[in-house]
Amino acid sequence: MDIQILKSKIHRATVTDANIDYVGSVTIDEDLMDASNLIENEQVHVLNYRNGARIVTYVIKGERGSGIICLNGPASLLFEKKDMVVIVSYATMNFEAAKSFQPTVVFPNAENKLAS
Repeated sequence: MDIQILKSKIHRATVTDANIDYVGSVTIDEDLMDASNLIENEQVHVLNYRNGARIVTYVIKGERGSGIICLNGPASLLFEKKDMVVIVSYATMNFEAAKSFQPTVVFPNAENKLAS
């Protein structure tokens, strides 16, 4: 039996922009992508602490070191600059393998940077 489990999580990032005039997706600083084990075009869920919104979209690579977290397209109507969000992705794997799998979780600061 295969199940879905948490693969990657960026916990409490700060939205830096919301752009209605883009096709869709979430733009994420490449440093945060690397640290959280996310890749471009990967499906993610974005959860908003302010209003409880939860959207499913995909990742676009943002400028490395920029701290960007930008909700694009229709999602921009549910997210505003300075909103706190959680970004998660899931993986499907065998039930037994899932028991020992450890997700990658990162905790950026208010500027979406990671501690050195």
